[in-house]
Amino acid sequence: MTKTFGKVLVFISFIAIILMLAACGNGGGNENASSSDSSNASDSGEEKVLKLATSADFPPFESRTPEGEFEGFDIDLANLIADELGYELNIEDMKFDGLIGSLQSGRVDMVMAGMSMTEERRKNVDFSTEYNRSGEMFISKPDAGINSLEDLKGKTVGVQLGTIQEEGAEKLKDEYGFEVKKLDSANILIQELKSNRIDVGYMDKSVAKGYVKEQGLEGFDDPTTSSPGMGIAFPKGSELVDDVNDVLKKIEENGKLAELKDKWLSEE
Repeated sequence: MTKTFGKVLVFISFIAIILMLAACGNGGGNENASSSDSSNASDSGEEKVLKLATSADFPPFESRTPEGEFEGFDIDLANLIADELGYELNIEDMKFDGLIGSLQSGRVDMVMAGMSMTEERRKNVDFSTEYNRSGEMFISKPDAGINSLEDLKGKTVGVQLGTIQEEGAEKLKDEYGFEVKKLDSANILIQELKSNRIDVGYMDKSVAKGYVKEQGLEGFDDPTTSSPGMGIAFPKGSELVDDVNDVLKKIEENGKLAELKDKWLSEE
């Protein structure tokens, strides 16, 4: 009797397990179907997104407000381009020396970061037509007595990693007898200058002028180079290049590009 009851109990338990598994299978199938339907619906109605990478420590081209919002010449220009092409703009902030890698990996669609269109960079990315040209500047404290390249002898010059100024300083250091210190960002460079850990900062001229005005610094233009202009960078072979170039041509002709330059890059 006990054996028979035990067998019945085992059989009932077995049937119960089978029914539970069947119920779970049906529920999972419904969930997957719902997820698939939702995905398809999302795909059909999804707004086009343009992924932009920048390095938001480079005013007046790109920086953040006290509230953490992106602002600057490049940011306004990127929003204008996205609007013209019918995209929603998605901005990602990263270190300058990681920007080209983000294009090569397909992480973003384009880069705007006051980037000069050097021949070395052209080996790895495609560029738009030129949208701005600044030049370079050396900046220092007012009492430093540094007013020319000859005054750089024995000094430490700070540059931002990955920038055209890093390349330029490496070319000039032996001729003018200074050391180069490479730093992660323009903000850190200014902090190093103010705390006397470097003697001079070597920066994009438009950016340097902002710091000269805000921080009470002094500076002089680099007379040795004619910098390549700034361009928007894309992965090699990107179909966006022609579309963006069309927009740049349009806003140059209708005056909107000049308005942005007056707003952000004017020396007044």
